[in-house]
This record gives sequence, structure tokens and C-alpha cells, in this order.
Amino acid sequence: MKSFKVADFKAPLQEVDEATPQPSGTQVLIRVKAAGVCHSDLHIWEGGYDLGHGRKPLSLKDRGINLPLTMGHETVGEVLAFGPDVKPTDQGDLKLGDVGLVYPWIGCGKCATCLAGDENMCLTPRSLGVYCDGGYSDHMLVPHPRYLLNLKGLDPATTAPYACSGVTTYSALKKVEPHFNTPIVMFGAGGLGLMALSLLKAMGGKGAIMVDIDARKREAAEKAGALATVDPKAPDALEQLAKKAGGPIRAVIDLVGNAATTQLGFDCLTKGGKLVIVGLFGGGATWALPLIPIKAITIQGSYVGNLRETQELLDLVRTKKVPPIPVTTAPLAKANDALVQLQQGAVVGRTVLTP
Repeated sequence: MKSFKVADFKAPLQEVDEATPQPSGTQVLIRVKAAGVCHSDLHIWEGGYDLGHGRKPLSLKDRGINLPLTMGHETVGEVLAFGPDVKPTDQGDLKLGDVGLVYPWIGCGKCATCLAGDENMCLTPRSLGVYCDGGYSDHMLVPHPRYLLNLKGLDPATTAPYACSGVTTYSALKKVEPHFNTPIVMFGAGGLGLMALSLLKAMGGKGAIMVDIDARKREAAEKAGALATVDPKAPDALEQLAKKAGGPIRAVIDLVGNAATTQLGFDCLTKGGKLVIVGLFGGGATWALPLIPIKAITIQGSYVGNLRETQELLDLVRTKKVPPIPVTTAPLAKANDALVQLQQGAVVGRTVLTP
């Protein structure tokens, strides 16, 4: 089995050859067919998050991420073998040779949060590609068949990003669903933004105004059906947002998550509006605290989504024939190059490794 691992933070990925594992217990062995390269992988590779306000960066090592680690939490694979404890009822509609999307946001499976179906919120996570080895490999072990969602004919390369950028934006969109009859302002027109744009349309939303500093990404958003685009660095960005919205802005989804985007997102909201922060770029908030109650603003974080939402998402993609975001495929051996390109802001849409 060939994989590319983070051996040291900020160092090039290390190519490792080892014996292909055999599944034990309830595990499932898959042959990886596609693995998305996500912006979250950059934070893992770099080893932390910028918390702003002069605070010490949040260390992923201190959060329990141990090296060496095979990243990759947007993975699609072909079922090769089931572990000896897998019962026919565990398999659901999966059989040998089927291709499935791996749900990576796995928890302890025992706490009240996990038992309620919200493993993505577990305080002792075992997320694949984050705390456990993931899809930057030609084979991968999945802890249980329930975490493999049958693609039923969907394309592996364009479906892989639904495991993170897809379910992340789907879950965020559900948090502003009451405002779908008005334009939603979205910050960030990269992979997440383009994904959110296509899902918003499929979910019945009026549309989105996309905000991004990169002209190429604004152009991609316009081609994908954005109602309008805005350069946040323009001196009149706030006035442009108000004009292009054509009325009060009631919902903002920030897929970047830095001081500048959250400030502009906060400022453009009307009274009673909602700011949902998804992005992990880093930094500190700059809002004037009295304005939060004065404007009665709701500020909510949104971190990926649960297994149920991921299945809902795949069903939506299939039934509504949601167009995929732009995907550039690359061989597994180019994993390091893909991370560097993403770090440099050179990727439109998503790079997907295809072992």
C-alpha cells in the first residue's frame, strides 16, 4: 500500500510503502478511487490555527493529532473486503465491488452526542484523515460499513468533496434556510463557495451574492450562477452589497473566516440578521460588542455536518442533478504539489487525487 503522510508539520509529505492492511472487526477495506485536497488539510499540514489578538496559535499537536498521519477526509473508494464481525444487516445496500463515499467525521460512538447522531460534534473525535489515517493512499480502512454511502452511479472524483465541502456547506445552508427567499451573501468563492452556490439553488434558495478578493474566483462564481459578485477590497464594498442585494441582507455565510470577512459580513447584515461562520482561516473578531445586541445579530459557528445530513446531501445531488464544482484530478504522487497550489491560492474548485 502506498500512502503520503505528514511526517513533520510544514515539511513535504513523505511517501510510504507498507503492506496493505486486512480489515478486522467491523472494518471495511476500500481501494481509494478519489481523495479531495481540502483547505483543512493545509491547517493540519501547517500544524495549527491563527487565533488572533496576540494569542498563541492553536496547536493541532496539543489537540491530539499525532504524526505520522495520512491526511484525506474527502474519500471515495471501492469495497474490497469486510471485517469478520460485519453482519449482513450492517452492510445495508453495500456489497463487494460497490463504490462509496466515506463519512469521515467519526466520534467515540458512545457518548450522548454520538448516540443522538451528531458524531461530528463528539468531544473525543476519531475523524478519518485528521485523527486517523485517511485517503491520501491507494487503500484505506473504514471503521464500519455505515460510514460508507453508496454512490449508486455518481462520479467518484466529483463526489469526493461532498464528504467535507459538500456536507459543510449543506449544514451551513440549513442554518439560514428561513432566509432562502432573500439573497444570501457568501464570502469565499473557492471550492466551498462554488459548492454552496450549487446546493443553494438545488435547495430552492433565491441565490447568492459571492464575495471574493480573487477576480478568477468571482468569474467562476458568476459562471456558476451567482446573482452578483463583490470584491471585498473595494472601498465601497459595503455599498455594493446593499445595492446588489436590493433589500435588507438577512443572512451571511462566511466560508473564509478571517477578521476582514467577518467584519464586512457583520456590517452588511440588517437587524435580526444571522452570520454563520464556517471558514477557519484564522485571526480575531473585530466587532463592536454593543452592536451585537443593538442589531440583534445571531452569530453561529458551523462545523461540517452529521452522517444523516451527508446522506440527505447525496440524495439531493442525485435527485436534483446538482452540477459538480470544477474538479482538477491529479495522481496520488502529486499530493504535495496539490497542497502547495492550494496554499498559494492557485486552485479554482477542488483538486482531487486519483490513485
